[in-house]
Amino acid sequence: MAALRHDNSTLPAVNPLAVTPAEFAAAYRDVAGVGPALALEEVKSLLRTGRWSGRTAISTSPAKSWLPTLVTAKSEESPEGTVTKFLLRVPGTDRVKLESGTGTLPAGLDTESVLIPMIGQMGKLTYTLCVSSQVGCAMGCTFCETAQMGLIRSLTAEEIVAQWFTATHVLGQRPSNIVFMGMGEPLDNLANVLRAIEILIDHNGAAVPVSKITISTVGRVDGLRDLAKKVNDPGWRRLNIALSLNAAIDATRDAIMPINRKWNLDELRQAFQEFPRYGGGKLMFEYVLIPGVNDSEADARAVAEFVQHFRLADGRHRVCLNLIPYNPRRNSPWPAPTEERVEWFMQQLMDGEVFVKRRRTKGRTMMGACGQLGNEQIRKRQVVAAVGLTVNGQQPA
Repeated sequence: MAALRHDNSTLPAVNPLAVTPAEFAAAYRDVAGVGPALALEEVKSLLRTGRWSGRTAISTSPAKSWLPTLVTAKSEESPEGTVTKFLLRVPGTDRVKLESGTGTLPAGLDTESVLIPMIGQMGKLTYTLCVSSQVGCAMGCTFCETAQMGLIRSLTAEEIVAQWFTATHVLGQRPSNIVFMGMGEPLDNLANVLRAIEILIDHNGAAVPVSKITISTVGRVDGLRDLAKKVNDPGWRRLNIALSLNAAIDATRDAIMPINRKWNLDELRQAFQEFPRYGGGKLMFEYVLIPGVNDSEADARAVAEFVQHFRLADGRHRVCLNLIPYNPRRNSPWPAPTEERVEWFMQQLMDGEVFVKRRRTKGRTMMGACGQLGNEQIRKRQVVAAVGLTVNGQQPA
């Protein structure tokens, strides 16, 4: 117990959510009474149980410097269990101002994350954690609540890891899967996303299997190529990739997803065909069904044709398409599709030999469903300095 009386003011100021366990341990190499072996034991205990092991003075160091600040957590019941949407406070930025130009955003911004219950084929209840990679988004998809905020700033690796830590050790729901499908475009913040994954999959820490992590993109072809290089590395080959497709006709996709004006469907198809796949896992395509926009027979035929390019030589499907009924954003020009229309469109896809699954709506009434994450107050402000992707020379609106 003598080590616990160590003056913790002299301990290294290392955020355990910002570094790998080995890096955390290395910071204590020359600290008397701790050392790298005990420091590794401490951080391993923290990430796996939510508590320090208690064997060194690290256990007495103040947590306020790194512990995520939970702003609020809201729950909604679904047929498969409780959906929980939670907000974490992160430092603000001077990149935005009020529309009147008389003020700036408050010192803190909020990230939004969602814990989604899933009942598997064997009836076992698990949770998928939908994490954000940015506050806001620069991609400008017209159907998405987050896009209406514009891009405020990208999250750091520790702010991404903090979402997992909060779900697991504060809310008490250890997720079986992590999907980068919250606020932001992950490939627009790829370095921090990959760093966060590196921390999460470390066997001396959280030890999340890389095969249980999915990065979703609207189709940044440059980012896909960069990600492909990483996926070829040992230990990363089972990382999952998902495409937010939403239209297989260029004119339609141009209208609802400005990214398509930069990289069209042919370029996107080629990038995904070249993306390395290990272990035989399927590519995941997501299709948000919007009434009167992308729900016609012609749309279904175009999707079927697009997907056929990914058939394996033996005829097996390489793509699983998740059909997602549109969840209206605030002030949406479109309603949610009727159940009859969703079933009709799904049948059209199956008739076109598309391997399709229906994603059930969860969290819609608390603005926690797919496409609904975002801060309404930030929508009333404007971004001062343009960052991120430009489309045809302009920031996506």
